Amino acid sequence: MIGISACIISFQEEDRIGACLESLGFCDELLVLDSGSTDRTREVAAAAGARVEVQVPFLGHRDQKQRCVELARNDWVLCLDCDERVTESLALEIRNRLEREPEGIAGFRVPRRNRYLGKWMRFGSFWPDRKLRLFDRRRARWGGTDPHDRVEVTGGGEVVDLASPIEHDSYRDFAEHRRTVENFAAIAARAMAEEGRRATRIDPWARGAAALCKAWFGKAGVLDGWRGVVAGWMSARYDYLKYRELRRRGRTGGG
Repeated sequence: MIGISACIISFQEEDRIGACLESLGFCDELLVLDSGSTDRTREVAAAAGARVEVQVPFLGHRDQKQRCVELARNDWVLCLDCDERVTESLALEIRNRLEREPEGIAGFRVPRRNRYLGKWMRFGSFWPDRKLRLFDRRRARWGGTDPHDRVEVTGGGEVVDLASPIEHDSYRDFAEHRRTVENFAAIAARAMAEEGRRATRIDPWARGAAALCKAWFGKAGVLDGWRGVVAGWMSARYDYLKYRELRRRGRTGGG
């Protein structure tokens, strides 16, 4: 079987990283790149058999993940967040697909099953939420713009969909969701401003309304009940805050 390195970046994740690493026991290497946790994240990871490295300061979501991939001992890497787990069916599917070097394949996309505020979601942006997470680092790398990093194929090759899911506990509680939305909106606005983009007065409202309609109706998020309604509202709030901050930066010269 082709060697696989599981690559995880961490910060203050002592309550979640153990379950994540336990689900990755089929991998040949467990690698955790920590960005200066002050809780027991690194101790829990080491106890689970992971090789723990430290990268401070944090390089940004994209570059931190790419640095972790570069530190891996194997060319095939499986990248997870600390709040994600590989299901038993996915572990078996990966082992079967990588029994030999997959010719002409750069990576595999997996569906992500999201739990939001205590319930597994079936609609909206929560399912199937496919992510390219298992890939050959000689043919792909982490790209995109913070905080919306993504794996991009750079050396040619096909991307194949797997059937079994990753499980994702998206937020510990609603307060964490709110903080994440506000933080990510600020990061995204800064990145957009650095690219020279600007926002009009109407953009925050128009973009937010469009995101709300897409989440509630375009992707049928309302079928997930009140959680789907809340999640759609937070998607709209993210776009509203992002473009409001982008407009502020344009008016103040980015300060």
